[in-house]
Amino acid sequence: MTMFANERPTVLVVDDTPANLSLLSGLLKEQYRIKLANNGFKAIELALAAPPDIVLLDIMMPEMDGYEVCRRLKSADATRHVPVIFLSAKTEVEDEERGFLAGAEDFIHKPISPPIVLARVKTYLELKLLHDFLRARNKFTQL
Repeated sequence: MTMFANERPTVLVVDDTPANLSLLSGLLKEQYRIKLANNGFKAIELALAAPPDIVLLDIMMPEMDGYEVCRRLKSADATRHVPVIFLSAKTEVEDEERGFLAGAEDFIHKPISPPIVLARVKTYLELKLLHDFLRARNKFTQL
């Protein structure tokens, strides 16, 4: 039994490189339901149609970069509380700062370390579960 009762949490993986999508999907598929998007527009479409439990998001993508995807997800009611973790080859402090200002919860540098990705996904899913519980409890107590 998982922390999400009978359902496995859903991870939306967004990257324009097929090899990265394959790597992350292979890493996560045993524990999580995986949705894949190869661009920012598809990511937003998938997330708004059925909000995932967490988003792993590349920054450098054509047409719409990850920063803009994150801003749009964080501004939508349906996805505002979905944790976003950037996965990027960008390693400058300014890049991380820009990601946090866009609303991301964390930042993992590429090439990724599978144990780090798995640990952070687990941690942010647990935090989301607690956050959702507290939001529901507060809503109930205000009735």
